[in-house]
Amino acid sequence: MLLARNRNFRLLFSATSVSNLGDGVSALAVPWLATLLTRDPMLIALVPFAGSLPWMLFAIPAGAVVDRGDRRALMVRADVLRVLLTIGIVALALRMPEGGGAMPVVALAALTFLLGTAEVVRDNAAQTFLPAVVEPGDLEAANGQLWSAEQVAGHFVGPPLAGLLIAWAVPAPFLLDAVSFALAAWLVWAIAVPRRAVPEKRQMREELAEGWRWLRGRALLFRLAVMLGLINFLNMMWLTVLVLLSQEILGLSAAGHGLLLAIGAAGAVLGGLLGPRVIARLGATGTLRLALCLMPLPFFMIGLGAAPALAGAALFMEAVAAILWNIVTVSWRQRIIPDALLGRVNALYRFFGWGMMPLGALAGGALVALAEPGLGRELALRLPYLIGGGAMLALAAYGWVKLRF
Repeated sequence: MLLARNRNFRLLFSATSVSNLGDGVSALAVPWLATLLTRDPMLIALVPFAGSLPWMLFAIPAGAVVDRGDRRALMVRADVLRVLLTIGIVALALRMPEGGGAMPVVALAALTFLLGTAEVVRDNAAQTFLPAVVEPGDLEAANGQLWSAEQVAGHFVGPPLAGLLIAWAVPAPFLLDAVSFALAAWLVWAIAVPRRAVPEKRQMREELAEGWRWLRGRALLFRLAVMLGLINFLNMMWLTVLVLLSQEILGLSAAGHGLLLAIGAAGAVLGGLLGPRVIARLGATGTLRLALCLMPLPFFMIGLGAAPALAGAALFMEAVAAILWNIVTVSWRQRIIPDALLGRVNALYRFFGWGMMPLGALAGGALVALAEPGLGRELALRLPYLIGGGAMLALAAYGWVKLRF
C-alpha cells in the first residue's frame, strides 16, 4: 500500500488531511460568521468572492514562483501565514459588534482574501510537489487517496465539527484552524526529498509566456481548463447562497448545516476510493462523461426540493462527480506536463479553472438580491440552482462531444 511503503507520501497525506480539516472548519464557520454580521445576500457573497478572488489575480504569477523556488518551503511558509491570518479572524469574532454591520463583513472579507492568497501559493506548490514524492505509476492512487483525505477532513469531519464549535463559542472553530495549519506546516517541513534543480531565472514575462504557449498548444488541456472554469462558476453560484437556503428554507442550525455538508463529503470519499477503479474500467474519457452526466442533477434536486435529506443526496452526488473529474484531470496533468513547466502550466490551468469562482460567488448573491423584490425570498434563493442546472446541462452535452483522451 502506498501509504505504508512511502514515508514522504505519508507525511504529505497527513499534512493534507490536517490542513483540509482547517479548511473544512472555515468553510462553514466563515460564511456562518458572515450571516451573524448581516443578512444582506450581497454582503454575504462578498466573503466567498474575496476568498476566491486570489485565484483570478495571483494564480499565474504564483505558478512562476513555484517553478523558480523550493516547493516544500513555499508550502510551509504559506501555512505559517495562514496561522497568523486565522488568529486575526479569532480577534474579529471576539470583538463582533452588536447587530453586526457592513464594516465587520468587509474586515472578514479582507482576511479571507489574504487567506485565499496564501492558499493559491500553497495549493500550486502542493500539486506540483506530488510527482517528486511518488512514482509516475502511483499518481492515480496518490491523488485518489489525497482527494479522499481532503474530503474526509475538509467536508466530512470539518463542517459538523465547526457547527458544534460555533454553538459552543463563535471564535472556537478559528482557533482550531490556526492549530491545524501550524501542524500541517510542521509535517511538510519533515518531508525529505532531494533538492530540486531550480532553472536559471529569467524575466517573469518570458517564463509565463513559455507556460502559456505550452498550454495553448494542447487543445484538450486548454478545453478542460475552460470547462472547469465554467463548472466552478456555476457551483460557486449556488454554494454562495447555500448557507441562506439552509437556514431559511431547510430550517437547519449550524450543526445541521455542518451535517448536510458532511453528507456531501461522504460522496467525495466514495469517489476518491472508487475513482481509480472506475477509471480502469471506463477509461479517462468514459469517466469524465459519467461525471458530466451527474453534475446537473444536484442543481435541480436542491432548486426544486425542500427536504434536508434531498439536499444531502444532491451534495453527495455533486461530490462524487467532482472527485471523478479531479482524479482524471489532475493525474493526467501531472503526467504530461514537464517538471520545469509544471508550476506555470498548472497555475495557468487553475487560473481558468478557479479564476471564475469569485465571479460565480458575486453572481449568486446578485441573482438573489435582484430577484427577491419581484419573486419573493424563497424563489429568489432557488433561482441560482435552477439557472445553474440548465447551464450545466448544456456544458455536459458539450463535454460529451468534445472531451476525448
